Amino acid sequence: MTPDALAAALSGVSGILVTPFDADDAIAPARLAPVVEGCVAAGIDALTVNGNTSEFYGLTYAEAERMQAEVPALVRGRAMVTAGVGRSVAEACALARRAAADGADAVMVHQPPDPFVAPRGVVAYVARVAEAAGLPVVLYLRNDGIGLPAIEALTRIPGVVAVKWAMPNLMVLAQAMRRAAAGVGFICGLAEPWAPPMTALGARGFTSGLINVAPERSAAIRDALRAGDYAAANAAIAAIGGFEALRSEEQNGANVAVVKAALILAGVEVGAARPPAAWPLPPGSAAALRDLMAGWGKLARQH
Repeated sequence: MTPDALAAALSGVSGILVTPFDADDAIAPARLAPVVEGCVAAGIDALTVNGNTSEFYGLTYAEAERMQAEVPALVRGRAMVTAGVGRSVAEACALARRAAADGADAVMVHQPPDPFVAPRGVVAYVARVAEAAGLPVVLYLRNDGIGLPAIEALTRIPGVVAVKWAMPNLMVLAQAMRRAAAGVGFICGLAEPWAPPMTALGARGFTSGLINVAPERSAAIRDALRAGDYAAANAAIAAIGGFEALRSEEQNGANVAVVKAALILAGVEVGAARPPAAWPLPPGSAAALRDLMAGWGKLARQH
């Protein structure tokens, strides 16, 4: 993928794919086929495997490796593919080294969740992964506590092309954007609801778990923001408010569970969300989700 094509894809919708499991709790990558086809039909720009909506930290290394190896073949070049890598630096580098051969266009480096993270340690971690990858690197930042000097240093690592900003502190985002290396883009990493304010600051594009269920809604929000039509974007975001509210339940532990439950209601058997996610949904939430899916015309016939 050319640098211009990469930048264009990252400035659109970066969809985070779920990881399907079968009845025996084994990963079943082929079950993603209808999800991928729906995303392609809706014009979703980029698809990420092994992201947080993919339950990355609930997968074994071998499972993450297999998902990275098999998902690009389902996409077949019809959208940018980003491979999420992380956990120990050795595992992250191993996944990053094979990402290009697996068919990924870029790697996304998860911010290390270690309780004893040093700001300069994060920089060293990403530098090693970027060197191993030999592909464009997207940083996934969920904690700005490492400080602006470290964030600036991260943007100056060779190969880093974008920062997926998953924090609601817009003032820090504005400062980080001013200090970042030239040419490094910023992406809203808090999905559709936060896309308008981050877009107004100069971030381009947003991540989405909604794309697994209703990719056309994500695409409509993207198109409205690109046109500068904030009224239309906010109206479309309000229309998905019930879905996002359900995902935020149980301290955000229902985030993936609601997406998977919605897919099952739509007839796409993707299995349960693994612990420590919230599964199954409580009866009230399950009923609310079913009503929402019915209103969207997404229920499979058997439901």
